Amino acid sequence: MIRKILTLTLNDLATAFKNKTMYLIVIIPLFVFTSLKLIDRQNVNFQRLRVGLIQTETYNPVMVRAIESASTIFSISLFSNAEESKRWLKEKKIDGVLISSEKGQDSLGLVVLKKDSHITLSIVEAISAVQEASEGRRLSWISEIKPLQESEIQKQSLPTWVLMLVLLISFIIIPAQVAEEKEKKLLLALLQTPIREVDWLLAKLFFGMILIIIAVIFLHLLGRFEVENIISYAVYLGLGSFCFTSYGILLGFLCRNQASARTLGVIFYLPNILPSALSDFSTKLTAIAPFLTSYQFYKPVRAILLDGEHISTLSYEWLFLLLSGLFTFFCSYQLAKKRWLM
Repeated sequence: MIRKILTLTLNDLATAFKNKTMYLIVIIPLFVFTSLKLIDRQNVNFQRLRVGLIQTETYNPVMVRAIESASTIFSISLFSNAEESKRWLKEKKIDGVLISSEKGQDSLGLVVLKKDSHITLSIVEAISAVQEASEGRRLSWISEIKPLQESEIQKQSLPTWVLMLVLLISFIIIPAQVAEEKEKKLLLALLQTPIREVDWLLAKLFFGMILIIIAVIFLHLLGRFEVENIISYAVYLGLGSFCFTSYGILLGFLCRNQASARTLGVIFYLPNILPSALSDFSTKLTAIAPFLTSYQFYKPVRAILLDGEHISTLSYEWLFLLLSGLFTFFCSYQLAKKRWLM
């Protein structure tokens, strides 16, 4: 009995190696370890807080001189207008912007990306320390904190969940289905009929896009999330589903069977989901994420849902998604013409 169990276990391990499933045992921990290394840590070397000042604002000269003199704590950037400072703040080039407060000349307002973040707390504590050193502990200079993202936490996480649904369907479901039809010779049989390669590819493309759109709509209905710019959101959702479904079809063509397709799908899924989803927690990941196709979908969706952006201001991203989808669709067509691994 023990011999039979051992034989079957070794057979399963051999099959896992053959289907490349064992690659995940090494790749997933390695990728998670690399991602954790890229996430910012608070206990490493101290970095100066990047604070912006707007030239058109009226500040108390004593406060400004005290903050500027603390050059070991603050790195000061000057902006010509408020819009420029907000753009830098959204791109995480600065940590906060000081503005004149409506409560009086002896107080300041602080504009940050998120109110409940450790960066906001660090800025407030650092300014309090500068205030205590310059004039003793009095009424705090920071009288109000204004976050750029004022939506509730459920809605702030919505872009990440949308990205996860899109990538799960595109990189897990679609490649496995394409590989299944190849493995069972169903695709080869279909191509012996009047059905052409482009017909089959377009059917698979529309199937993936419909699945993604249904999943996202269902998510919005369950969470009762409202969308301000529904047209811009629908366009980007359509472009994203087109682009990533095309990727999924191509991944399925590169594999001989379902097991290999699922393994390859996971290998592509993790690098596309984690850097984009964790970019808010790391300046390193913020620098890496723009090189990923998923970020060109995640960034516009986040801007539309949380900041009310319009499609007219995001032309680079939608063009990138469209061209990427067309390229991968063309590659899939060429593989279908060559009957790749069929």
